[in-house]
Amino acid sequence: MKVKVSKEKFVPFVAMVIMEACTIALTILAKTALTGGMSPFVFVVYTNAFGSILLLPFSFFFHRNDRTEESIFSWPLLVRVFFLGFTGIFLFQNLAFVGLSFSSPIVVCAMGLLIPSFSFLLNLILGRSKLDWRNTSTRAKVVGTIISLSGAFVEELYKGPFIRPASSPSPTRLLKSVPKLLVYYTIPDNWFLGCIFLAAAFFSVSLFNVIQTGTVKKYPHVMKVASFYSIVGTIQCLVLALFMERDLSAWKIEPNFDLFLIIATGIFGNVIRPSIQVKCTQMKGPTYVPLFKPFGILWAAVFGTSFFVNSLRYGSVLGAAIGGVGYYSVSWGQLKETEEKQNPIEERKPIKSSHYHEEDENKVPLLTNDQEESPV
Repeated sequence: MKVKVSKEKFVPFVAMVIMEACTIALTILAKTALTGGMSPFVFVVYTNAFGSILLLPFSFFFHRNDRTEESIFSWPLLVRVFFLGFTGIFLFQNLAFVGLSFSSPIVVCAMGLLIPSFSFLLNLILGRSKLDWRNTSTRAKVVGTIISLSGAFVEELYKGPFIRPASSPSPTRLLKSVPKLLVYYTIPDNWFLGCIFLAAAFFSVSLFNVIQTGTVKKYPHVMKVASFYSIVGTIQCLVLALFMERDLSAWKIEPNFDLFLIIATGIFGNVIRPSIQVKCTQMKGPTYVPLFKPFGILWAAVFGTSFFVNSLRYGSVLGAAIGGVGYYSVSWGQLKETEEKQNPIEERKPIKSSHYHEEDENKVPLLTNDQEESPV
């Protein structure tokens, strides 16, 4: 019995840490392909097309024993699927890969930590959440949002010196050969523009999360929903790519590194990662998977300093670290908010002032959505 309990705790943790490592590794490979001349728009189309072909039959197998009264082909769900594809595939991936081509993998990690803060601000704008300073959760989310945005500004405005300059020796022949094969960072860059594109990409993830929350409530077969919005998003990306890349040579893929990357990204991003995330969520709850997002910073820093020179800057690590603190602060506020929703009277501890009235004790603030998760 003890072994079984330890496995339930150990296996999801190891799986999620490995998932973050694989995500960063594929990001470095994508940076290499983009630097080598591959169009980011063509790359997005090919990876999502291949992934959609795999995901569609896999989603029906994944939910083979699940039943639901609602049909995914109903008009309201089809509209939601369209906008899920538009925000989670079309906007997010095109903006993210263009941003990556201008920056580096650790900047992608740092800007990704803005998702909970963007979602919190979006809920305020939409009127789905209210600021109530008497709530610990509200204070945590506001402070976390300020910290996250500060980290993003540090990431964007301060580079600092390289952690490992070109003069640093490589301990082994293997490490010395890696920079000749892969690319982590290129000079000259367009760092500021890259950060803007990435921030916009992850804001679209927040929009995606708002739509996804209501969609899953209506149709809980998450993998089927993912397969259909993946197909829709691929079609949308194809239209954009045909407009942006009219030269047929940009669409030609040789059986080399680029083809391997497309296949690997399609399998991992559309089948392996979402399956593991769904399983871990079922085992550990909805707040478990997003807690591992900042682990990407660790892996990006490890890869950047171990295998590359003139690639990772102190400012990047500092901005990402600050963003990680803000990320966990907002996440803790969301978790605390869920507890307050379950125990509204016990958790609320109002602060009395000269303008305090007894009826204020019974007011309960509107609550935001559950913990956000990056699109798959």
